[in-house]
Amino acid sequence: MKYEMKLGSLRAEADTHGGELVSFCDGGGTEYIWNGDPAYWTGRNPVLFPVVGNLKNGRVVINGKEYEMARHGFARGSEFELDDRGEDYVVFRLTENEETLVKYPFPFCLKVEHRLLENGFSTAFTVENTGKEPLVFCIGAHTAFRCPLREGEVFEDYELVFDEKETASTLLLNGQGLVADGASEPMLSDTDRLPLDYDVFARLDTIIFRGLESAGVSLRHKESGHGVRMDISRFPMVAFWTKGKERAPYVCLEPWQGCAAYEHESGIFEDKPHALTLEPGASKTLSYAVTIL
Repeated sequence: MKYEMKLGSLRAEADTHGGELVSFCDGGGTEYIWNGDPAYWTGRNPVLFPVVGNLKNGRVVINGKEYEMARHGFARGSEFELDDRGEDYVVFRLTENEETLVKYPFPFCLKVEHRLLENGFSTAFTVENTGKEPLVFCIGAHTAFRCPLREGEVFEDYELVFDEKETASTLLLNGQGLVADGASEPMLSDTDRLPLDYDVFARLDTIIFRGLESAGVSLRHKESGHGVRMDISRFPMVAFWTKGKERAPYVCLEPWQGCAAYEHESGIFEDKPHALTLEPGASKTLSYAVTIL
């Protein structure tokens, strides 16, 4: 079921399927979220939980037992329940069930709150350990923005602009979607700008940074400056993705707490980079905000 939100001239829509925000429009009627056209990609804004990216051999070891889980986990394909709503916000809830326990043997409560702001929106993920043993998880966002945003523009008219000048390399993925051991490629050299280029995405698939200095990154038109800024300050990693070979008219901005498995990983969940552990009764909230430029 879909729920509408309103704040001033802003409009948004969120879906209990996947618990995701599937539409965000400004006062002029510009839609910012990708529409899920199956000709390119049916996704829009999936919630990545309890893993981010691919697992090694599609499996992870929890408490000495192997479990199978698909890329990016199961939340994105799950039906959430409505937990709370108001005119300008909605909160969805997902808890363990027979299907999730086969893949992930933890009682949990995942709440996803989407809230309109004065000039944008925020999304907050809250994970609570409702069980009696420590709970391990990763979580991330995968927000797809239309690019270009306006008629007459092309993808290459846009660039990613970081809050600070950065010198950083992207992690590289192997053919199985795992982070390649010891492999990286320089992407930023004392600059705050990364022009969008389909050929780069066709070659690399995903651009993945960790440990950036910037608190935020903007998707911005090079000449007019219009676009969006995403606050990524609460996450240790950020990734950018589109289907470069297909020249897809969107780009995903993805703040991550966790990432695809490294080639050398032990396969034990607790050993995954940036995995979080919650003691019984504890909870953790991670959020990001998007502002219209």
